[in-house]
Amino acid sequence: MNKDHLIIFDTTLRDGEQSPGASMTRDEKVRIAKALERLRVDVIEAGFPIASPGDFEAVKAVAEVIKDCTVCGLARALDKDIDRAGEALKNAAAGRIHTFIATSPIHMEKKLCMTPDQVVAQAVHAVKRARQYTDDVEFSPEDAGRSEIDFLCRILEAVIAAGARTVNIPDTVGYAIPHQFGSLIATLRERIPNADQAVFSVHCHNDLGLAVANSLAAVRNGARQVECTINGLGERAGNASLEEIVMAVRVRQDLFTCQTRLDSTQIVHCSRLVSSITGFAVQPNKAIVGANAFAHEAGIHQDGVLKHRETYEIMRAQDVGWNDNRMVLGKHSGRNAFRARLLELGVSFNSEEELNAAFARFKELADRKHDIFDEDLQALVTDATFDAANEYIKLVSMRVCSETGEMPQAQVVLTIDGEEYQGHASGGGPVDATFRAIESLINSDTVLKLYSVNAITSGTDAQGEVTVRLEKGGRIVNGQGADTDIVVASVKAYLNAANKILQPRERAHPQQAV
Repeated sequence: MNKDHLIIFDTTLRDGEQSPGASMTRDEKVRIAKALERLRVDVIEAGFPIASPGDFEAVKAVAEVIKDCTVCGLARALDKDIDRAGEALKNAAAGRIHTFIATSPIHMEKKLCMTPDQVVAQAVHAVKRARQYTDDVEFSPEDAGRSEIDFLCRILEAVIAAGARTVNIPDTVGYAIPHQFGSLIATLRERIPNADQAVFSVHCHNDLGLAVANSLAAVRNGARQVECTINGLGERAGNASLEEIVMAVRVRQDLFTCQTRLDSTQIVHCSRLVSSITGFAVQPNKAIVGANAFAHEAGIHQDGVLKHRETYEIMRAQDVGWNDNRMVLGKHSGRNAFRARLLELGVSFNSEEELNAAFARFKELADRKHDIFDEDLQALVTDATFDAANEYIKLVSMRVCSETGEMPQAQVVLTIDGEEYQGHASGGGPVDATFRAIESLINSDTVLKLYSVNAITSGTDAQGEVTVRLEKGGRIVNGQGADTDIVVASVKAYLNAANKILQPRERAHPQQAV
């Protein structure tokens, strides 16, 4: 039996980036986009071009380098948004404009201050304008989960007639329940006269922990595109998890009459790359990509797996990228091996100087750590990117003293806007003392919301990856740092976050009314 194609629409770079503190630079977005291309997702939603010059440049950069996926830009149903998206995507091998407007009574009345007739007219106008830039136009009725069914049928019929080739039904606030959401998709497909002229898509949020279940219920009822993110990243409780959607459809082919084109062996790599860049750690018991996803401790389980894997495993760990044969680099590895492995990981260099600088960092790490794994390389490149970006505050040197029964002391030397300063402080621990010493110099007036340490690989010589989350005036940023010395990694992470939060960044929110 021929299976339908299930389109995987990845919105890690757009909706995933809306997680507080998860903002990414242009180069980081390009790195992730290349990894998604190797994963073979169908559509990459690269950002919201009108949001800021940085977002525009990121979408433009992704559109210029990605050849095997459609690159999508988000736009409100406003002329300026659509024109900006069209400009960002003009060099894409395949480009899509995704436009939206709210359709629930509460959103139309309280946020948009528009009548239903005005909303329909605006939606149709937006689709027609987007069609001037590309034939691939997607329309979303925001907050569809709380919209009236008759009005949804009306507006979707109108936008399909206007040229939308994908209509996306978002559960914007994570309100839906699987059987109800599946029924909604089936009803829309039955009642809309021209439903056969568009692909039905879903975009589910995880506020009730049901994003994946709702998405799969929709697929069972005829949806043929799922919008999702790596690791389920996204604002509030996140989005439907790409890896869970893909593997559920693949494992349960007895229930699903569709299949994806994804190379599932790239899933774990993508998961770790996104985690490394955003600083959002993956919980150990996370399905598919968590460290414990294929671990068995119970004796009965271990015995069963040893006798026959399928007694307790419904998929092979190797099929999603675990336990693959990887080249382990060390201090005797040369530049070519280093460059080749980074190219396989989607990292390229703009010049020999960049390669030489990264290789020097690699050699420095190899002197302190016997084996260098892919995760170390990803952290090294991410760390190098931060150093290039953080020009305002830099660490020159640090000295920390901690002994039993004594208050830890820290001394740091920083350059701030090119001038060198020295600070010292005591604290409850070496990290606390170091952070206090930094604050004595920069006076950032921030609140530390999160301090998290994860081992990048196993072993006592493993690098520690530290995430620091700072808040100031309602703005939240993440900083990351990696080093075999946890205190040094902590300082890198703190300064990375401080550099971000002390530099103003204007960005419109996609759901913000204008």
